[in-house]
Amino acid sequence: MNDWSARDIQAWEYVPLGPFLGKSFATSVSPWLVTLEALAPFLVLLEPQNPPPLSHLADPRPVTYDVQLQVVLAAGGEEQTITRSNLRHLYWSLAQMLAHATSNGALTRPGDLWATGTVSGPEPGMSGCLMEQTWRGQRPLALADGSQRTFLEDGDTVIMRAWGEREGQVRIGFGEVRGTVLPPV
Repeated sequence: MNDWSARDIQAWEYVPLGPFLGKSFATSVSPWLVTLEALAPFLVLLEPQNPPPLSHLADPRPVTYDVQLQVVLAAGGEEQTITRSNLRHLYWSLAQMLAHATSNGALTRPGDLWATGTVSGPEPGMSGCLMEQTWRGQRPLALADGSQRTFLEDGDTVIMRAWGEREGQVRIGFGEVRGTVLPPV
C-alpha cells in the first residue's frame, strides 16, 4: 500500500505535526492481500523501543515481520531501485499501532485495511520516502541515466514490492503496487 504524498502540502505541515492533508489525496493498493497467518514464518522480535512506549502501548513481546521492501523509480524508460528496507525496522508492532489508533475510540472491524506508514531503515539507502532520501530536496538522488530527482516528476512511475523469504520457507510475495505521476489536466 502506498499513501501518495502531496509534496508541497506535506512539506508545509509535517513540521511540527506530521503529514495529514498531504497524505489524503491518493492511495494505491497491490492486488494481493497477505494474511498474518501466511506471514507467521517471518515473525521476528522488534528492535528495543527507546524511549519505551506508554503503559497502554506496552507489549511484553513486541513483534514484527522479516519482510523485504523495495522501491523502484521508473523514469525515462529506465528502472532503478532507489531504496530497500524491511518491516523489521518498524518502531511500533502492528498490535501497538492498532491499540494506539483505537485508544481514542476509533472503530475497527474485520476486513479493515491497515498500513504501517513509512518504513525506513537505519542505514543509507533505507529511507522510506523520497523526501527523507533527498533531505527535503536538498540532496538530489542521482539516476542511472545521469538525471537527478529531488521529488517525483510528471511521467515518473513508482513501483513498490515486498516479500518474505527465509531458507526452508515458501517465499511469500505481496505483488507490486505501482503508480505514475500524471501531468495536470
